[in-house]
Amino acid sequence: MTTYSAVVTTGIYCRPGCGSKPLAENVRTFEHPAAAEANGFRACLRCRPYRVAGPIAADVPELLCRAVQLIIAGALDTGTEAALGARLAVSPRHLRRLFTQHLGVTPDQLARSRRAHFARRLLDDTDLPVADVAFASGFGSVRQFNRDMRFVFRASPLELRSRRRRADRLVADGGLVMRLPFAPPLHWPALLAFLAERAVPGVESVADGVYRRTISLDGEAGLLEVRAGGEDHLLLRAHLPFWEGLIHVVERVGRIFGVDTDAAPAEAALAGDPRIGPLIAARPGLRVPGAWGAFEIAVDAVLGQYAARPRVREQLAALITAAGQPVPGLGHGLTHRFPSARTVASTDLRSAGLPKPAADTLGALARAAAQDDTLFDGGSCLADLVRAVATVPGVTEDTAHRIALRLGYDDAFPALDREIAHTPGDEAGAAWRPWRAYAATHLAVARLPAVTA
Repeated sequence: MTTYSAVVTTGIYCRPGCGSKPLAENVRTFEHPAAAEANGFRACLRCRPYRVAGPIAADVPELLCRAVQLIIAGALDTGTEAALGARLAVSPRHLRRLFTQHLGVTPDQLARSRRAHFARRLLDDTDLPVADVAFASGFGSVRQFNRDMRFVFRASPLELRSRRRRADRLVADGGLVMRLPFAPPLHWPALLAFLAERAVPGVESVADGVYRRTISLDGEAGLLEVRAGGEDHLLLRAHLPFWEGLIHVVERVGRIFGVDTDAAPAEAALAGDPRIGPLIAARPGLRVPGAWGAFEIAVDAVLGQYAARPRVREQLAALITAAGQPVPGLGHGLTHRFPSARTVASTDLRSAGLPKPAADTLGALARAAAQDDTLFDGGSCLADLVRAVATVPGVTEDTAHRIALRLGYDDAFPALDREIAHTPGDEAGAAWRPWRAYAATHLAVARLPAVTA
């Protein structure tokens, strides 16, 4: 886990590796930059910790991890700590106590810090007007934006932009380019291979080292492109109909590639395993790939319950043609947006070319997701999520685990997944707990052809 060093005599906090060398007796450590800021410290101008991903420690309670994911998704942009606690079935007091004990910061303070850090990156990297930066970063008003930026960085947004370094500014012929920071290493070729194997025809594309996909924002189409950047970041180019709420678009893109996760604890725990250890040595920094949308992953998992990958790809293409929303003129094989659960629920899946068992199960899942938008909610623990999804007629527990793996549950393990190719049974993967999702990902990637990055 990364710890941040705060120097009492200067009121500045730094990330590991910063060249400053304060006296040890003047240093306090914090596990998260938001905690340092809540205690009155400002970010170092040399190492700029706000530009580096700050993953949550692997040993914190699962409830806290779920709460952080909901905050990242925007639960506190307009909601309250009380509403967040109710969503997690705990009192606001217990939630605040949990955050303070493990992160040194309240939920509201963490949310404010994330918005401010994202805004600072936009001020550095882009030429977006300051007002657009405010709303792109999830702030409710320019006044709130100015207040929080002064609290976190001790300067106004205009002052911060005037201080940006020449090399920070990213210029593009089209779209908005941003860095997606991560704690290195990150095995980009292996991630691309995994995503290329599971790319939804017409919606996703992996070619020439670039991941591309269409998205839908409030009914409007958008295009995202992600490629390798530097040793500590990927590069995202976004073509969007508007910039409001950009922070959540970027967070969702980052989730696909696991940039906010720390693979080191899982790798340390699995390195000695005779089967997984060599795979980790071959692909250090491989993250568990996430997902843009939970329903997309659920559709793929249900079809994979009945067919092998080549046939699943054909069925996905047929579904996209029948129910997807066309987006003309994009190139790279991108033609549609992925349909919503409500749209799939009202589609004649048999006429779209799906066999009856898969059509029946997928239809039931689409209806369940359309009626309950919390079905794949990150607020549930793994057991609760698996139990809820497996209650849908036709969906197996193994399929529910396949969905949970892509939703960020570290111990999710699809024990019968034909793409993992391990020995099935009650004891399968037991030695890999609580990192079975990492083990499953390494096993799946090891079977794939390399992708040039």
